[in-house]
Amino acid sequence: MTSIIAVSNAARRCFELALRVARTDVSVLIAGESGTGKEVVARFIHDNSARAAGTFVAINCAAIPEHMLEAMLFGHEKGAFTGAHQMREGKFELARGGTLLLDEISEMPVALQAKLLRVLQEREVERVGGKRPIPVDARVIATTNRDLKAGIADGRFREDLYYRLSVFPLELVALRERRDDIRPLAAHFLAKHGRGDAGATLSDAALAALESHDWPGNVRELENVVQRALVLWNGSAIEPIDMGLVATPPSTPDVRALPLDERMLHTEVEIVAEALKHHAGRREATARALGISVRTLRHKLKRWRDMGIHLAA
Repeated sequence: MTSIIAVSNAARRCFELALRVARTDVSVLIAGESGTGKEVVARFIHDNSARAAGTFVAINCAAIPEHMLEAMLFGHEKGAFTGAHQMREGKFELARGGTLLLDEISEMPVALQAKLLRVLQEREVERVGGKRPIPVDARVIATTNRDLKAGIADGRFREDLYYRLSVFPLELVALRERRDDIRPLAAHFLAKHGRGDAGATLSDAALAALESHDWPGNVRELENVVQRALVLWNGSAIEPIDMGLVATPPSTPDVRALPLDERMLHTEVEIVAEALKHHAGRREATARALGISVRTLRHKLKRWRDMGIHLAA
């Protein structure tokens, strides 16, 4: 069963709703920032549904090239295209009797969205190169870290597909809005990634640093921070420096009193930090917003880390 950490009211409410919808068979659309645990919630719904004995199949719509995504979703017949040496079932067929997770559904090409809509309406697929429809029985859960209604407005997402998928919408809150969950989540990740019975612990200063951090990368970032700390752990209590959270962008009561080069650095770091926070730590989106390349952004972050300035990304 999926491990659930829900101490805060926001998290408890989310999982209460997830448990209620799990007892039905309707489609669910889970929205939230990157790293908030959308797949965890999807697995929780599957594990608590009548389909729990069936297969949970996940596919990331953003990670697969457009020309391959259709064949992976719906399957293909032998000889349907170059390299199709044998028939393969698609994810819909593999998830029969279970649950199919369409992760990052907002990244699915519009042309393929129309075919997906037909599958959801007719409850049948036609493999690439196939000549007959095949009945499917899979509960569909979709996730997105984008505003799909904005996508509808600019033509990137079909409105009819949106309403087909969001029979029951769930919105996950960011970790900075559920700070009561930070300590138990950190303890969970310590136990998950700890070295046997070594018993790594967090100092009071480390716990305070965790609770004061804004977590633009959400729960995924917290897990990464704990894993990094465990790599550096020497047997004593984990301190903020072990987690890379001890240093923050430079600040001073009067920036104008600094030398010009330090004032320029201070301003640049603040601008990049704000952009990273706004884009939930996503480097590509941050670089686009700043008008620089991802390589340039990566170089800046590394240079600043070497100076002791750590920005989460």
